[in-house]
Amino acid sequence: MKQKLPNQLTILRIFMIPIFVILLYIPKGAHIGNTYPMWIIAAVIFALASFTDWLDGYLARKWHVVSNFGKFADPLADKMLTMVAFVMLVALNIAPAWAVAIIVCRELAVTGLRLLLVEQGGVVMAAAMPGKIKTATQMVSIIFLFIGNPLYIGTILFYVCVFFTIYSGYDYFSKNMSVFKNAD
Repeated sequence: MKQKLPNQLTILRIFMIPIFVILLYIPKGAHIGNTYPMWIIAAVIFALASFTDWLDGYLARKWHVVSNFGKFADPLADKMLTMVAFVMLVALNIAPAWAVAIIVCRELAVTGLRLLLVEQGGVVMAAAMPGKIKTATQMVSIIFLFIGNPLYIGTILFYVCVFFTIYSGYDYFSKNMSVFKNAD
């Protein structure tokens, strides 16, 4: 059971994504403040899915149950969850498309960098503190934006997230430029 639980949590996170999206498309009906009941439920689903991201990593490290599936699926599930949430924020006119485009491009670029590092030298690039701050502010800002953005907390955290998206991307690339020395 121990060996499978982290991967099962990752799979659960992937299955929560369409539930999250469907909730955002249920007719709005009455609203509470500047949000809708289904958006609040969607935010709760997103928060639970985000928690599974932390929990599966914690359990895998604690129990020393690292698998190839987990190495592949966990970061993929994390990117899928946050990118879908950002796309939905743009679709619902809550977040600006230009900022979400920066976030998506950085995620793709850093994922590509990680692949190059593994391919060229077997180096696994661990998440640095700016990347961890980026991820935390992404997840928390998404939740606050979907629950009505009280006190503009979601907006503030969203722009902090955009800053750390750019900064952490620069940080990763500046520390790993050697991967491009042998490029044609």
